[in-house]
Amino acid sequence: MSDTVHVTCPSCAGINRVQTARLASAPVCGRCQSPLLNGSVMELNAQTFDRFIVKNDLPVLVDFWSASCGPCQMMAPAYAQAASRLTPKIRLAKLQTDVNQAIAGRYGILSVPTLILFKGGRESARISGALDINSITAWAELHA
Repeated sequence: MSDTVHVTCPSCAGINRVQTARLASAPVCGRCQSPLLNGSVMELNAQTFDRFIVKNDLPVLVDFWSASCGPCQMMAPAYAQAASRLTPKIRLAKLQTDVNQAIAGRYGILSVPTLILFKGGRESARISGALDINSITAWAELHA
C-alpha cells in the first residue's frame, strides 16, 4: 500500500486522500467533515455504487441483498458487526438487488445474499450464502 490512499466519503461522496498511517485515527472528509471510516455499512444505490467502488483505494466488500430474503435479514446484524471489525482495512457496503437490478445484473447476481470483494474497482472474490460474523471477517481478511 502506498503512503496515501483515496477514500470516498460515505456522506457526500467526496474523494479524500488520506495518509495510510492516519487510517486508524478517524480521518474526516475534507469537504463535509463527516467521518470517512466510521465502522458502519454504507448503503449503495445506482447513483453511488460506481463512485464508491472505483474511487476507493481500500478494498470494498459489498453485500448484494434483498428485503424479501430471509437469510439476508438474518445475516444483516453480523455484517454490521463485521464492519466495525474490518475498518479501516476494508470498507463494507450493501446494495439492495431488487431496487438496483441493473447493477445486480452487471455482476451476475443469481442468489442473495452474495458478498463480492472489490479491489481497485474490480471484483476480486465472491461468496454466496448467509455467513456469521466470524466467517465474514475471516473470508474478507483472507481475500483482501
